[in-house]
Amino acid sequence: MGKTIAEKILSNKSGLDVKANDIVVADLDFVMGQDGTSPLAIKAFKEMGARQVFDRARVAMVIDHSAPSPLQGVSELHQQMRAFADEQGICFYDIGDGVCHQLVPEQGHVVPGDLVIGADSHTCTYGAINVFSTGVGSTDLAAGIISGKLWFKVPETFKFVLNGHLPPGVFSKDLILYLIGDVTADGATYMAAEYVGPAIEDLSVEARFTISNMAIEMGAKCGLMEADEKTIAWVKQHSNRPFTAVSADPDAVYAQVKEYDVSNLEPQVASPHTVDNVSPVSDVAGIPVQQGVLGTCTNGRLEDLRIAAGILKGRKIARGTRLVVAPASRSIYLQAIREGLIEIFVEAGAAVVTPGCGPCVGTHNGVPSDGENVISTANRNFKGRMGNNKAFIYLASPATVAASMLTGRITDPREYIN
Repeated sequence: MGKTIAEKILSNKSGLDVKANDIVVADLDFVMGQDGTSPLAIKAFKEMGARQVFDRARVAMVIDHSAPSPLQGVSELHQQMRAFADEQGICFYDIGDGVCHQLVPEQGHVVPGDLVIGADSHTCTYGAINVFSTGVGSTDLAAGIISGKLWFKVPETFKFVLNGHLPPGVFSKDLILYLIGDVTADGATYMAAEYVGPAIEDLSVEARFTISNMAIEMGAKCGLMEADEKTIAWVKQHSNRPFTAVSADPDAVYAQVKEYDVSNLEPQVASPHTVDNVSPVSDVAGIPVQQGVLGTCTNGRLEDLRIAAGILKGRKIARGTRLVVAPASRSIYLQAIREGLIEIFVEAGAAVVTPGCGPCVGTHNGVPSDGENVISTANRNFKGRMGNNKAFIYLASPATVAASMLTGRITDPREYIN
């Protein structure tokens, strides 16, 4: 019987011939924690009596959720992380370096076929480059840091076959929002989402990260794609680690398979307060918005900034609106400066902030007021997500966010795209 990508990777890493629903202990290729979860992992590390991480080169900690620190208490947690990183000699990314889920693949820490855990639910992002990556809690993170191993239940796989080609003005964010709206927020719970088809093949690797990033929003444990020529070229640009890509067998067994033709897909918007409350932009066009957010681990990459800048160039955001732009990493920020994108944003009236997660999680950098509507490229719109449970968050592509900032209301970006 053939195997899915998830079954193959967990077989490889456990040394066993495993199938869906088996329980395995598997070797980890990389382990990551961020500032919202690492302090608890450090505490657990010490309580478990550990003295040394399993491999200094395969552990990283990132300060990105509250960067720079907005509070004294947070600063003390950051100092704990810095001290632990220095003591253990592990890889450490400090304020301004960027969002963990951009840095881990960008800096070459993961390659196709890897098994990776991170104490952050959007660790599933790396599935776009053929990595079984998944989020865990702080205690599991500590166990992984100590032993280099963790237990897994092998997930069943939900296969998404995406036929056709996305039309102009419609992007990977629209595609994943549409899929989440269709299967619902718990439609793939504890499954491996596997995305295949011509519509995926068309996308850049950057755009594919957006889709894998939001696999968790349909309940999935990971969001996997096969490694094609684009993937291999991208990985070789960012890492010198050897790797063997993993593909599903033709006779692999799937828990569920759904096929779509995306050729006529419209821009999509997720309305408050659930990610699966999705509709075409035409259904919500005209709703006033007071703030926009461009960035996050979902859509803060260079391609996303270019798309938004193409719409904003030579224009001003509407009176009474605010646009917060947060590049996903320091290197993206620098390249955006070189290309003149940052100048476009600033001239349009945007506030460009430190690379990080602040606007998304609501720690700082743009907490909305009561009753305000925000349109964001982030991955979650739960009540209180941006720091105020009396605000309303709409999720959309960078193009839709940029277009909406120009009008002060939710706007179809195709009005601004040739």
